[in-house]
Amino acid sequence: MSEPRELLAEPLKLRCGAILPNRLAKAALSEQLGDRRNRPTAELAALYRTWSRGGAGTLITGNVMVDPTALGEPRNVAVPREPDVTEFEPWARSADGTETRLWVQLNHPGRQSPRFLSRQPVAPSAVPFGDRGIRSVFATPRALTGEEIEVIIDRFGVAARTVVDAGFAGVQIHGAHGYLVSQFLSPLTNRRTDGWGGDALRRRRFLLEVVARVRAEVGDAVPIAVKLNSADFQRGGFSEEESLEVVRALGEAGIDLLEVSGGTYEKAAMMGAAKASKAGKTSTVSREAYFLGYAAKARRITDVALMVTGGFTSPHGMADALRSGSLDVIGLGRPLIVDPALPGRLLGGEDVRARRTAPKTGIRLADSLLEIQWHTQQMHRVAAGKPVDRRLGAVRTLVRAGVADPLNAFRRVRG
Repeated sequence: MSEPRELLAEPLKLRCGAILPNRLAKAALSEQLGDRRNRPTAELAALYRTWSRGGAGTLITGNVMVDPTALGEPRNVAVPREPDVTEFEPWARSADGTETRLWVQLNHPGRQSPRFLSRQPVAPSAVPFGDRGIRSVFATPRALTGEEIEVIIDRFGVAARTVVDAGFAGVQIHGAHGYLVSQFLSPLTNRRTDGWGGDALRRRRFLLEVVARVRAEVGDAVPIAVKLNSADFQRGGFSEEESLEVVRALGEAGIDLLEVSGGTYEKAAMMGAAKASKAGKTSTVSREAYFLGYAAKARRITDVALMVTGGFTSPHGMADALRSGSLDVIGLGRPLIVDPALPGRLLGGEDVRARRTAPKTGIRLADSLLEIQWHTQQMHRVAAGKPVDRRLGAVRTLVRAGVADPLNAFRRVRG
């Protein structure tokens, strides 16, 4: 039987012909390291320089917004209306001197743009969040017109061409976690009855047209990935059955890599918080990955390379997942903040466990937001060449503001 390091070190050839140097990838993490005009910074390049020397074959950036007027967080990088390729080149060159492939994740937040950034965000339909606390952070969106939808599709294409021209090796379209693409896919947030909604086929049209536009802009040799929810984990939402049909359609559309995730701000399965079935819990514990069972089903209907992110802790668990044939790439997110050199250690044969430890706050309702913010702070420390700080630090702002005023807490910590 192959050793874990041998399996993890094996290159992977994608459909388009591009080759990933090994089976470890950094999944997207929202860095919040753009400048006040939402342009890439030297700190962002420094962070990715550190990660590229950590050994992962592929690094996927955090949200790069395709519309500078639609931000998920105040310091997102965004591709301007009239993009300047040279602004993205230092970031793209941060992996120079390594074998690492640096890809950009492209996104539009839709209704998940906070009130202090957007008084009236846009979405497929004017559907507010159901949770009262989340509603205090995000305003009720305005439904997009058909013409506006076409403009956003164009923006994805322009953004993809810009970053590839700057030197990035590939792109990922964010179709998960309740952002705009995910909003189009879900019957809970897409209540349209025109050509962009009304049934499963029309709900997936937006994603497929984005993929087609991006492919037309970057050509056949550049890898295109999609991050897709296995499900929303909400009653009446985007189901696993419908998600698998989208997987089939994406394979036919010619994507090169599919990353499996799940959940939304209201049901954060990507944070390991989803209420899975009893069988699902057993699978997660015994095989480590949150979404491996879904990946096995997806494998039966597509030959697209599959990446699973979330829950992996040990080299043997990662190797077992690869050996099963259910996936091709191991996604690691928050563990690479705690230990940027983790991939190289795994590839070197160390029996090391992936950790994503953040300080415990004891405030259940705020835990996900607090943990996200702690990891964001640590990325800023890594960018500055500082060690991880396991104290709560400025996250105490959120604890003090707490659940009573989540909007003010969100603004004060992230603004």
